[in-house]
Amino acid sequence: MNVVLDSVGKSYGGTAALTDITLRLGTGVTGLLGPNGAGKTTLLRVVATSISADRGSIRLLGHDPLAAHHDLVTVRRGLGYLPQELGYPSDMSVFGFLEYVAVLKEWNQRRARHREVRRVLDLVGLSDLAGKRVARLSGGQRRRVGLAQALLGDPALLVLDEPTTGLDPTQRALLRRTLSTVAQHSTVLLSTHQTEDVAALCERVIVLAGGRIRFDGAVVDLVATAAGQVWLSEEEVPGAIVTWRTGTGRHRVVGGPRPEQGLPAEPTLEDAYLLMLGPEPAAHPV
Repeated sequence: MNVVLDSVGKSYGGTAALTDITLRLGTGVTGLLGPNGAGKTTLLRVVATSISADRGSIRLLGHDPLAAHHDLVTVRRGLGYLPQELGYPSDMSVFGFLEYVAVLKEWNQRRARHREVRRVLDLVGLSDLAGKRVARLSGGQRRRVGLAQALLGDPALLVLDEPTTGLDPTQRALLRRTLSTVAQHSTVLLSTHQTEDVAALCERVIVLAGGRIRFDGAVVDLVATAAGQVWLSEEEVPGAIVTWRTGTGRHRVVGGPRPEQGLPAEPTLEDAYLLMLGPEPAAHPV
């Protein structure tokens, strides 16, 4: 297992951001879902060794990053991390920025370093923009530069915080293809608000709310929890967990009493996620 967390906790002042988090992650893509303030970013930062947990034990890539400086360095050599916000020097080109990060990751041989930068640029579909200044890129293009730097060195552990932010549907499809290839030999943990990305890419999903794990299992098993609780109705239904008018003119009704004239609908991951959180999911300002 590349990620082993046992009873991990993290607090900010008097507020618990994470409580008793226990996880085992091997190869493959695991999606992390949860409302704003659920503790997703805190969990990713702990796994990325950006911050330390207050309680519990952690092993990453077979090492305890807190045991000794050597262990921390070893973990970080095998780690790729895309945070929510990544600063980009305004005067650097795309190639120059990625080469700079590669130097920080100890790619000391110039020829090999350039090959690696070109490889990750090709993976994220930015080879034709290698010479362009990062400051002149669109938001989605900058996000792909951020993904490229995380992919340098083909890391065994890839931690991604909202990697699809700012991406159009074509770019998101490219991201899914890239990550599905990487996940054949690496552990990928990604946080997202896009349930369709999790449904399309992940076999496993973790739902976090109020700093605690509410669900950890296969995507199909989470979807199955919504069976018999989703309907299509001609009218809005009071008492539903959530309901909205679809493009067909019918109302999609999730949870609550069954509509008198309602027709059963095939549940989606989003339906199951909304049902699990309920009308007022717990959250903390972290």
